[in-house]
Amino acid sequence: MVNRGISIFAAIVSAAALLLFPSGELFAKGGGKGGGKGKGGTVTVGPYTKKDGTYVAPHHRSAPDGSKSNNWSTKGNENPYTGKPGTKDP
Repeated sequence: MVNRGISIFAAIVSAAALLLFPSGELFAKGGGKGGGKGKGGTVTVGPYTKKDGTYVAPHHRSAPDGSKSNNWSTKGNENPYTGKPGTKDP
């Protein structure tokens, strides 16, 4: 009976994880959402603390690919998470 309860619990947790993270990755490196050509995409950055003690919350950024034209901060582009338009010249 206990094993059946654990199995049901595991199934519920797995289903919830798939609903919350359909790609199957909590902190994906590259790929996923985001515009651009080639290797562009999204990198999800986990939380961290800088050397000076400043806490940086988890966030998304455009994946590095050597091109400035497809970064969210570049003019003509938009951050898909915040809706803010890019302001930097390519």
